[in-house]
Amino acid sequence: MTRLVVVHAGLSTPSSTRLLADRLSAATLEALGQPVDLTVVELRDLAHELADNLLTGFPTGALADAVEQVRRADALIVVTPVFSASYSGLFKTFFDVLEPGTLAGTPVLVGATAGTARHSLVLEHALRPLFAYLRAVVVPTAVFAAAEDFADPDLERRVHRAGAELAALLGVASAPAAADRAQSFEEQVAAPLDFEDLLRRASDPRG
Repeated sequence: MTRLVVVHAGLSTPSSTRLLADRLSAATLEALGQPVDLTVVELRDLAHELADNLLTGFPTGALADAVEQVRRADALIVVTPVFSASYSGLFKTFFDVLEPGTLAGTPVLVGATAGTARHSLVLEHALRPLFAYLRAVVVPTAVFAAAEDFADPDLERRVHRAGAELAALLGVASAPAAADRAQSFEEQVAAPLDFEDLLRRASDPRG
């Protein structure tokens, strides 16, 4: 059975970061279309143990369990809130305490949340380089959600595209996603976008 682990660094309850993580995991499960062993790691609950790990050099208790779940995962979904134009310290600390090579070759879907769309480039200048350094395989579509995006149907489109890409990296072709891509191409051929619209879309870091 495929082991999918979701790691998020949301701090509040309810949390927009957890909400995005839930949407990404639901889209991935839909694309996989088969039984999945799903584990959610809430880093807020591990904050004290992460600090202890930095001092002692080894994880204990629930943190040790979370690290083991990540080590055994076939794929990860990771989502962080944006603090000071980058991932949160809590998020970074968790991946700092992993043993070198833990994520080598592991498919990873990355996401981030923030109050405004001005932080959307965090996906490319912070998250993608971090997981490239850890030698993970990051899916092409990274998903950013500002506060206003949760009511936008375009967010759901990006979420499902990212989930289908993660499923594809796990060796599962997503027929619905393939059909959507084909339909989208046919629609573009039938009604091509004007040049100004193409430039606007190309400059939108949220995809």
